[in-house]
Amino acid sequence: MDLKLILNAVLYAFLGTGIDSTWYFMIPSILFIFGMWGIFRKSGLKPWYALIPCLQEIRLGEAAGMEREGRIAAMIRVISILLSEATLFFGAAGANSAEMLAFAGLFLDLFKLVYLAKIYFALCDVYGQKKIWIVLWVPLDFIPACLWGWLKKYQPLWTAAEMKSDAASFFSGSKAAVLDQGLTVNLEERTVKEFLKKRYLLRDIHMYVQPGHMVLLLGGSGAGKTTFLNAVNGYEKARAEVVLNGRNMYREYKDMQYDIGFVPQQDLMRVSDSVYRTLMDAATLRLPSAFTREEKEKRVEEVMEIFGLAPVKNNLVGKLSGGQRKRLSIAMEFISNPTLFILDEPDSGLDGVMARELFLQLRQIADQGKIIIVITHTPDRVIDLFDDVIVLAKDANRTGRLAWFGPISEARAFFGKEKMEEIVKSVNREEEGGEGRADEFIMKYAEVQHG
Repeated sequence: MDLKLILNAVLYAFLGTGIDSTWYFMIPSILFIFGMWGIFRKSGLKPWYALIPCLQEIRLGEAAGMEREGRIAAMIRVISILLSEATLFFGAAGANSAEMLAFAGLFLDLFKLVYLAKIYFALCDVYGQKKIWIVLWVPLDFIPACLWGWLKKYQPLWTAAEMKSDAASFFSGSKAAVLDQGLTVNLEERTVKEFLKKRYLLRDIHMYVQPGHMVLLLGGSGAGKTTFLNAVNGYEKARAEVVLNGRNMYREYKDMQYDIGFVPQQDLMRVSDSVYRTLMDAATLRLPSAFTREEKEKRVEEVMEIFGLAPVKNNLVGKLSGGQRKRLSIAMEFISNPTLFILDEPDSGLDGVMARELFLQLRQIADQGKIIIVITHTPDRVIDLFDDVIVLAKDANRTGRLAWFGPISEARAFFGKEKMEEIVKSVNREEEGGEGRADEFIMKYAEVQHG
């Protein structure tokens, strides 16, 4: 039950004699609007937004630097209102579905509360207050709203505009040079439509990767690592220019799709097929149609030798060990001898010894002049095998941005951290257990790019 309703009932019980009870049920809502008026004014937003339902949640999200959460809370409120009206209609008609609609409305209220709690936590950071304030914000939001909105001692550290004007809206203006060899990525933006508004997933990411380099891709949860990889391999196109060995991936995707090997975290192999049959199917799919069966069989034999799968060529996929399945997943992509290899957590589920053996094989592939980009959540146990590291971080608007690209040793000096996991922690938000320095490093790296 909503604690504000309990308070309303208590107010009415003690003070309601001879006065219309409706006013006591309206007092907290009126005070909340009054408080929001002050908070919006302090945040540089138009205060009258506090008077309009749904816009209220959207602007509160902006004041806290949590626009996405504010829009979601507003959408939930709209749906809740529609459900309430539907419940009244069906209840008057005596329909049994009224109870189900009422239950759905309660569920939505709880869902909305989760997003409001996220916004209130962020608002504590904006106002430089301790998180303990959430104890008041969630059940009795009108009390902290009035205090923060109208007492001079409570002032936001940044206005809504200032939170958008730093790294969140800063562009490096630097593009990577497009060369005939290697991988060039000039990604302007990757967006999606969310609640009739464009949301940025990635912005302003530019880099050039040399042939023969093995690159580690780092970033906290939600920083856009998988989205970035999908943009690079052409699976989910962005507003970008991706050039591999002088050829534009987006313009020549059909001809180049097998020049890029992509190994997802979860394999898609049929457990009832043998290792040999699985690789032959991959060869049929990925090798040019001009290849004869004998040439395909020869390529399969070569790949099995490279990845140590020859001894289990007749074994069923479902009977393989975790390490063998990982090697088979990679071998399927390696059939077409791609120039660029992208792997999303290839060591997931493997112990340290098996993981290192796998990465040693990837290092050998890179030494053949291939480019390899890898996501792994345990980078420090194999960091000596990598040449470069990409660090993605979420800016104030929760958009994935480039906080570093370059050699491992220089990354350590840039972030002042020895371990890669410590670097990730430094750019993660505080509520995610990090140091909350993403914007700092995004802008610092942009300055490095400008020289």
